Amino acid sequence: QVQLVESGGGLVQAGGSLRLSCAASGRFFSINVMAWYRQFPGNQRELVASITSGGNTDYVDSVKGRFTISRDNAKNTVYLQMNTLKPEDTAVYYCNVKWTSSFGVIDDSWGQGTQVTVSS
Repeated sequence: QVQLVESGGGLVQAGGSLRLSCAASGRFFSINVMAWYRQFPGNQRELVASITSGGNTDYVDSVKGRFTISRDNAKNTVYLQMNTLKPEDTAVYYCNVKWTSSFGVIDDSWGQGTQVTVSS
């Protein structure tokens, strides 16, 4: 199993920046795709950004040019640098990690979620 611990959320004014971190720990063979999702009140989770083990990234259109996802494979940690934040970015942000066990089973884990609030 893989456990994820998120940090870095908070309250910021519009135009400000925040950096989210998500550290993975536990027993696994490899970590594959790492991603950040967000959930608005009453809505499903939306994929914000993802990064493969090779470093290929993808973003939802609404954050392109403002958010940057990165990972430190040595620390099994994924980051989301959020710049030029807007009130509409207000949501609970979750990290998701797809991993492979030592038995070759592919599974995924979710972080506990961290609140990001952007005031206007």
